[in-house]
Order: sequence, then structure tokens, then C-alpha cells
Amino acid sequence: MSEPLVFMMGEFKTTFPTDRQFAKNHMWVQPVGDGNFRCGFTAYAVRLLQDVYFLDWTVDLHSQLLPQQAIGAIESSKAESELYAPIGGQLVRFNEDLFADPAMINVDNYGRGWLFEIEGQGDDLLTPSKYIEHLEAVWEVAQRTIKGQLA
Repeated sequence: MSEPLVFMMGEFKTTFPTDRQFAKNHMWVQPVGDGNFRCGFTAYAVRLLQDVYFLDWTVDLHSQLLPQQAIGAIESSKAESELYAPIGGQLVRFNEDLFADPAMINVDNYGRGWLFEIEGQGDDLLTPSKYIEHLEAVWEVAQRTIKGQLA
């Protein structure tokens, strides 16, 4: 695997592995075989959320999902937010370790902190470099939102 790409969120360095693709909803998607994709939060999302402590799924295992369909909710020290599927397909697996300890998302989001697996197509995903370009385009608005400057 090549060196991860880096995006600076102000003074904070976030890294992005190059062995997976990314969705604009700040999730990574990695093929794991048999048409299945493992999904999780990017370092950008984890940095914005900070200290995830609650995760709830509103869909059942083996549900057929549409891209961007609401599938659950997450709570952290900074935000409460709905979760959306990064791609469409059949939900085939949850990371059951997160039911007991969702904080794993905070410490190993590209490893043991993965969220779920989907059997589907990843046709509309971004390459790592295209995801960095997307972050550069949305970072200014994100900073204003973080600082509460948007009405």
C-alpha cells in the first residue's frame, strides 16, 4: 500500500489510505471480496464528530439499501447525526464489536472501527485524490459551520 494522503483541517492532520475509495458523505468504502464492501468513517468525519459514544441502526441486516438512504444515527461529543449509506446494495454485516464499544470508531476508524458491509456496486465513489479535492472544496463552509457562523 502506498503512503496515505493528507488533508489539513486547520492545524490538524487527517490521513486517508489509498487502498479504498470514498463517498462525499465522508465514509470510506473498501472491497473485501465477493462483491462486498466494508464501510467506515473517514478521518475527516471522525475529527468533526469527536468522541463517538452512541451508534444506532434503523435498518435490519439483509435490508436492501439505496445510495444515501438513512440507515442509522450517531452521537458524539460534538454532534448528533443521521447515517446514510455510501452506496446501494444489500446490508450483509454490522461490526458487532461497535454495539458494545462505539468508541473504537475514534481510535481505529480505518481498522477495527469499521461500521458495516454492503454487497453492491461502488461505481459512484471517489478515488482518494478526488476525495481530497472534494474536502478542499467544502472545507471553508465546514469551518464556518464549526464556528457557528452560518445562520
